[in-house]
Amino acid sequence: MIVLWILLWILLGVVGLFLSYILLIIISSLFVDMKKEYPTDSKYYRWLLHGSTAVAMTLMWVHVHKSGFEKLPKDGRFVMVSNHRSKFDPIICWWIFAKYNLSFISKPENFKVPIYGRIIHRCCYMAIDRENPRNAMKTINRAVDLINRDVASIAVYPEGTRNYQPGLLPFHNAVFKIAQKANVPLVVITVRGADRVHKNYPFHRSDVYIDVLDVLEPETLKHLKTNEIGDIVRANMLEKLNEEA
Repeated sequence: MIVLWILLWILLGVVGLFLSYILLIIISSLFVDMKKEYPTDSKYYRWLLHGSTAVAMTLMWVHVHKSGFEKLPKDGRFVMVSNHRSKFDPIICWWIFAKYNLSFISKPENFKVPIYGRIIHRCCYMAIDRENPRNAMKTINRAVDLINRDVASIAVYPEGTRNYQPGLLPFHNAVFKIAQKANVPLVVITVRGADRVHKNYPFHRSDVYIDVLDVLEPETLKHLKTNEIGDIVRANMLEKLNEEA
């Protein structure tokens, strides 16, 4: 009987801590000014973002298989590009690449997500206006500035939106200007399996594969046009995606 009471108190304690953590995230999000463009990252909000994501991915039985990570730059900032099949793609990536402090360029709707839209805004994630080239260039220039000031590395999806079909959508090659203008490496990755997370949960584990395919150095990028960079990136991604199809 005593053992049961001890177990009950432990369970209540765990539940209490979990609920307190959720409350902390909610309250903290309220202090983010969505009208303000923050020039620096926040270690506190990064901790909230990465910590809560780690808990969520563990509870959702997400198991990530990694390859090619030895190719990642050992120091300095970079731009990372990937294919995009699932809403879980950026979530899993900001968790797995946590030590690199990625700031994603994302569609404006993602910043309207309750609580987490505010948290990612405070972590220097940026909305991009895909309908207005001038506004889109402002986002690209801000991304370059974040890299140059060593605030964050940048992650962006060249397809511009989720692709629900095999292969890749046409690229928005202007995003490659970020790496060129910031004079940093371009990291090319693929993410596979994230589109099955919501289908597998809660009864099955989800295996997600993140492969670092190539790192294009600044010396290579500066001699290429953005469409030529897009062709190289696309070929690398398709080779991997077709290999595993």
